[in-house]
Amino acid sequence: MARTVGDFIVQRLGEWGVRLVFGYPGDGINGVFGAMNRADGAITFIQARHEEMAAFMASAYAKFSGELGVCIATSGPGATHLVTGLYDARLDHQPVLAIAGQQARSAIGGHYQQELKLEATFQDVAGAFVHQASTAPQVRHLVDRAVRIAKAERTVTAIVLPSDLQEEDYMEPPRKHGTVHSGVGYTDPRVVPYDRDLDRAAEVLNAGEKVAILVGAGALHATDEVVAVAEALGAGVAKALLGKAAVPDDLPFVTGSIGILGTKPSWDMMNECDTLLMIGSGFPYAEFLPKEGQARGVQIDLKPGMLSLRYPMEVNLVGDSAETLKALLPRLKHKADRSWREGIEANIAEWWKDLEARAMASANPVNPQRVTWELSPRLPERVIVTSDSGSCANWYARDLKFRRGMMGSLSGGLASMGAAVPYAIAAKFAHPDRPVIALVGDGAMQMNNMAELITVAKYWQLWTNRTWICCVFNNEDLNQVTWEQRVMQGDPKFEASQDLPNVPYHKFAELIGLKGIYVDDPEKLGAAWDEALASDRPVLLEVKTDPDVPPLPSHITLEQARKFASTLLKGDPDEGGVILGTAKQVLNTVLPHRD
Repeated sequence: MARTVGDFIVQRLGEWGVRLVFGYPGDGINGVFGAMNRADGAITFIQARHEEMAAFMASAYAKFSGELGVCIATSGPGATHLVTGLYDARLDHQPVLAIAGQQARSAIGGHYQQELKLEATFQDVAGAFVHQASTAPQVRHLVDRAVRIAKAERTVTAIVLPSDLQEEDYMEPPRKHGTVHSGVGYTDPRVVPYDRDLDRAAEVLNAGEKVAILVGAGALHATDEVVAVAEALGAGVAKALLGKAAVPDDLPFVTGSIGILGTKPSWDMMNECDTLLMIGSGFPYAEFLPKEGQARGVQIDLKPGMLSLRYPMEVNLVGDSAETLKALLPRLKHKADRSWREGIEANIAEWWKDLEARAMASANPVNPQRVTWELSPRLPERVIVTSDSGSCANWYARDLKFRRGMMGSLSGGLASMGAAVPYAIAAKFAHPDRPVIALVGDGAMQMNNMAELITVAKYWQLWTNRTWICCVFNNEDLNQVTWEQRVMQGDPKFEASQDLPNVPYHKFAELIGLKGIYVDDPEKLGAAWDEALASDRPVLLEVKTDPDVPPLPSHITLEQARKFASTLLKGDPDEGGVILGTAKQVLNTVLPHRD
């Protein structure tokens, strides 16, 4: 039997199947850490360099494992540091439990050191369930409800534990009025719409002559079903960023990503379709979807609150993507006319040629697109790829061809900098036998990811597969925001906010026992990737990339063109390189294979 409240919490988490906890220690949570130490490895603790990174790891662990992610921190600043990573989990609908310490109950309300109103702090991010424990018998139902709600609602929950309570003797709730007697266990239900609603959806889809499909993270487990439906309807399939691994990019009807980071085939398909089927996606940018009234719509999502949110759908289906598509498929009629599909496939084939031309265009010194273009055919089987939210996300979204069995993710709804390396670390703990690659900008690397390389150095020898690569795009610029300033605001680059110091990231990696590789010659990129993939230890691959290569969107509006012209008229500090870099990208699209 558990001895202290801390012992009981560790035991109860183990009964719920928790085997891994990410976090950082402190005196406000020492009672639980002591219990983990006494539990003889029943739960493995992974020590991050910072609590925010631990929360990102918990979020990513949930994404890549399908299990509950758990993070833990001390009171005060330890707890508040968790919040950004927890928002990442909440906005991407991931089940994560946060456990935070608090000052002793007798000190609460006394303006004590590190005493914060943590229930209020967590109220928004963990509003589905956040409570501070006050007695030993209460802890049982707090743990049970926090885990069950996080798993069932795919959201963030939090428990706040006063430090003295953690050390108190544990007591089961007595059998009397005013107590709660909870239990362990939760299994996801089979959620499928009623037959009449499936019939309505099939009527809409069968009537369409130009069907477009958009998939998101909710379709990651429904690859076969999405492909079968697309084949029946003669549809093309576009992918929201979190759904990049939902369908393979080597299928000729997959148009790739959609939106600001998206492809021209996805843009064209959405603007020409007469029917839209949206599966498990909360893609936020309505301007990249069909014009309102242009297309009839069907949407499938487990969360009713996400239905008809981005486009006014004619039929809204609450259900699991795979199960709903299985039930829908027999109701669909195979479209004999494949002209719509053939047009999409021709557009995609041409687009891949355009991307290659863009990637191979010369730059000063290395074209950032070429980094991912060279990686794409070298991606190992079952690889997990993570990306940061800077300009490298453009190249992750467009240039990497995912095959079946691969996984990938990034901070989606939150779009936070600094998630790629903690995501890649969590990926290794979720799947220690799989190769992992992180794509990171130098801004995120300097912000918080360099420190997490120390976490890699601490744990990498535990991984059965040692392939772990962090590729840093070193362009000495906060590049995505620089281009947003130019194109969205019409302002020249603001050097005071955008310029970054040049840091030898590969040498830092070598200092802490990892392998470092540096590339400033595009002709050596392929060999560098080969060397990194063959390494017997984790690798930091640093590539000196050109900040003046524009992350061109799939469609440039007149307003964006006007603001970009305004930027040049005002005098951009990198004007010469910007004009040359933009011209090369546009010309290599219009005139492939010309530099």
